[in-house]
Amino acid sequence: MLDGHVRLLLAWNAAINLTAIRDPAAIAIRHVADSLTGLAPLRERRIDRFADLGSGGGFPGIPLAAALPADRALLVDSVGKKVRFLTTVVEAVGLSGRAAAEPVRAEALAAGRDRGQWPAVTARAVAPLAELIEIGLPLLRPGGVLVAWKRTDVDQPAALDAELAAAERALAAVDPGGRTTVEPGAGPIPPTAALAGLGGHVLVIVERGPDAIDRRWPRDPSVRSRGSW
Repeated sequence: MLDGHVRLLLAWNAAINLTAIRDPAAIAIRHVADSLTGLAPLRERRIDRFADLGSGGGFPGIPLAAALPADRALLVDSVGKKVRFLTTVVEAVGLSGRAAAEPVRAEALAAGRDRGQWPAVTARAVAPLAELIEIGLPLLRPGGVLVAWKRTDVDQPAALDAELAAAERALAAVDPGGRTTVEPGAGPIPPTAALAGLGGHVLVIVERGPDAIDRRWPRDPSVRSRGSW
């Protein structure tokens, strides 16, 4: 499944900008292996259903759906041509019935049937953590987790600290009963020279609290863009 996904990614990338990385070996590390670092926190919580926000080229959603294996994975992207790519991959690699792609924004999902329904939400290279908390936590059921892929910037080592501080402010507003933990991105993967490209990667795990989340969250994108946490 992983091999088929990457082959289709390379084939489609000439027409659709799915990734700036075009070397298969680099894709294996920086996209596939990086996506699979999210397996541990999902398996520890026995999660077999999740929504992946901003799926784009299918990372981390498709590798996670294949490796868990997931009973249900919803791949969410607001760009129609990317959803067509994701649907093609799902059908081609044998994930039909277990995964599906939808051309929708997370705000629309949270306003409808998916609100409070998911045990996990994943997001990789999509948005600042504070924004992910606002759009992702309303999709979670109480006790569910948001798993966000982040990394430290060598040139700006304080940037992640600032992002985490903003995320705590967002969490206090959206879900005061929630809590955040930060785990090394490589997780249980043995450190090797081949995986050196994952240095500095972390997983931010945000657990939703037991109380209901006010319907004003998430706010409209135009409102969110005018302010910050």
